[in-house]
Amino acid sequence: MKMKMLVAALLLSGGVTSTFAQVEDCNKNSSISHEAVRAGNFKDAYAPCMAVLKDCPTLKYYTYTDAEKILRAFLGGIKDRNSADYKKYFDELMAAYDQKIKYLPDLNAKLKATQQVSEARTIGDKAVDYLQFAPSVDMNQAYTWLKQSVDGEKGNSKGATLNAFMETTLKMVQADKGHTDKFFQDYLDASKYIEEAINTEAKPQVKEYLETLKNNFVAMFINSGVADCESLQNIYGPQVEANKTDSAFLKKAIAVLKMMKCNECEAYFSASEYMYRINPTSDAALGVGAMYYKKGDFETAVKFFDEALEKEPENAKKAEIACATGAALFQAKKLSLARSYCQKAIGFREDYGDPYILLASMYASSPNWSDEPALNKCTYFVVIDKLQRAKAVDPSVADKANELISTYARHTPQAKDLFMLGYKAGDRITIQGWIGESTTIR
Repeated sequence: MKMKMLVAALLLSGGVTSTFAQVEDCNKNSSISHEAVRAGNFKDAYAPCMAVLKDCPTLKYYTYTDAEKILRAFLGGIKDRNSADYKKYFDELMAAYDQKIKYLPDLNAKLKATQQVSEARTIGDKAVDYLQFAPSVDMNQAYTWLKQSVDGEKGNSKGATLNAFMETTLKMVQADKGHTDKFFQDYLDASKYIEEAINTEAKPQVKEYLETLKNNFVAMFINSGVADCESLQNIYGPQVEANKTDSAFLKKAIAVLKMMKCNECEAYFSASEYMYRINPTSDAALGVGAMYYKKGDFETAVKFFDEALEKEPENAKKAEIACATGAALFQAKKLSLARSYCQKAIGFREDYGDPYILLASMYASSPNWSDEPALNKCTYFVVIDKLQRAKAVDPSVADKANELISTYARHTPQAKDLFMLGYKAGDRITIQGWIGESTTIR
């Protein structure tokens, strides 16, 4: 009996010694590989790092980040993605992520609370590397991982993960229009999450990077090929009703619909009206004004347009609002009032060509002020004056202005007709009626 106990004790002692020796080996390999990675010597870091992952998978969290750096470096140095070595290292990279996820609770237990990493974030990192290094990418798989990550991390998502998520969902909708509804929701989610990230980020450089991504998301949305007004109405209509007390959502919806020039759809009107009740911003007032304009209540519409102008702090935006108001009133045949808003727009921004073009269009639409047809045609000299002024102050509208000048120049009077009325080239003439401006006869 005593002999059996002694044998058992010796065996147990041997097992402890063996385990202790293995841990010692792991610690040694961990130190060697970690120092090699820090020195950028990935070749010498590879074998000891892989040994630690195999024998002591919960020893250090940084073993996994080291392994990722090593394998990324190896993959980046191989041109042939179909080679055996490339596939081996790629499989090891994915396996390292899977193993990290498996042991994440144990690994996090050894880290400070501020250093701990979620499973969702790790899956996002894996998806980003998968997209970059996979010999053949399965977009559905990548999308599944990325969506799982951003849904889990939300505003804590890495910028790289959110960007990969948007790029992936964009590619999917471009390949299959059946993905449209998901793409719209993905855009809304990604935009919301990156906004949250920007608001909580303290580092200026990171904040600037996130702002760039936010703008890129807008560009992806615009260029998706599926963001037409009918689709946006179908997507935003129910969501506006469901979020009619959520000012952050309503603000975003209004911005997107305006950006896509869908400010005549019901979703835009509803979002503006609900937003106005919560927080009567300039954008909300503008949307409510547009709603009344569409209903034909021009007096009420102008009141809201004026409120939008009053609440808007930036002169450049004030100019756009005033010009848009002028355009709306022009369509309603309120010409004198429309002109006053064009003049307001010019007052807010002197280098803005659009209000001059709008004035030219209004004058051209109502040229008759005299019983003499030749004098009525002189109105087109004033029209051309406005177009010349437009391209002089704002080169961006030069092409449009030149095209209109070419059109309206054909309507100016002939010299012989004016001569019979006592006018010649170089004389000044005042266009009577509601226009009331002077011009030079050419």
